[in-house]
Amino acid sequence: MTVHGWRVVASICYSIVLSIFVSGSVAAWAYEETTVSNGGTVTGTVQFSGELPLPMSFELRRYPDPIYCGALSDGSGYRLLRTVAVGSQQGLKDVIVTVEGIEKGKPFGFTETKLEANVCQFVPFVSVMREHHRLTVTNLDPVSHDLQIYERDREHVFIMFHRPALTKSGTSDVVRFTGNRRDISMQCGMHAFMQGHGLAVENPYYAITGLEGSFEIKDLPAGTYRIKAWHPTLGEKEQGVTVAANGTTSLGFSFEAK
Repeated sequence: MTVHGWRVVASICYSIVLSIFVSGSVAAWAYEETTVSNGGTVTGTVQFSGELPLPMSFELRRYPDPIYCGALSDGSGYRLLRTVAVGSQQGLKDVIVTVEGIEKGKPFGFTETKLEANVCQFVPFVSVMREHHRLTVTNLDPVSHDLQIYERDREHVFIMFHRPALTKSGTSDVVRFTGNRRDISMQCGMHAFMQGHGLAVENPYYAITGLEGSFEIKDLPAGTYRIKAWHPTLGEKEQGVTVAANGTTSLGFSFEAK
C-alpha cells in the first residue's frame, strides 16, 4: 500500500474512533428521565445583605420612542433599570437555583423559553433556557425593537443571534452555546435600558426566586448534590447538600453588592 493509502486508512480510523468517543461522551452526560420514588425536597431562601445598588439611569430623550417608553419613567425624563430587586424581608429576586451534575431523575418537560417585549422591557427580566431548544420573543409594544442576544462567560461575550426588527408576530431561534458557557444577556440596540438575562439549565431541578427569595425543588432522588444560586449581576454561590428519601433539606444563600 502506498503512503497515501496508509494516510487515508489512518484518517478513516481516527474519524471512527473520534466519533465513538464523542458519541460515548454525549451519552454519558445526557440527562436520563426515570420514575422517582420517595424523592426528597430542597427548600431555602436567598437573601441580600448590605446597601442596595443604585439603579442604572437612562435619559429618555437620547433614545427612540421617549413618549411610549417613558410610561415607566421616574417622572423627570429618565428611565431607571434596577438589576437587583429585593423584597421587604431582604429576599433576593431573580436568582436561579439549580441542582448540578444530576444525571437522571424526573421528566424534563421544558421545551421552550418564551419572553415578551412589554413597555420597552424584557419580561421576565431573568429566565431559564435549554441548550438546543427554542427561545421565542414576542413584541407587545407598538414600537420596534432591535433584539440582540449574547452568550457570555467571565471573560468573553459572543453574539448568539440578532433580530433587527422585532415585530408583534415574534421571532425565535434555537439556543446554541459554544464551549462551556451557560448564561446569556440580551438588550435592545435601540433602547439601551431594555435588558434581560438568562441561564441554561441541564435538568428539571431548578427554581427562580421571587421577591420573598424562597425556592423549592422537589422529587430529587436521594443523594448528595451541589446546589448553585446564580444572579446575573451579583454572581453565584454554591453549597453541598444531602437529600434523604422522602426528606426535606433546607439551606440558605446570601448575596451582597459588588
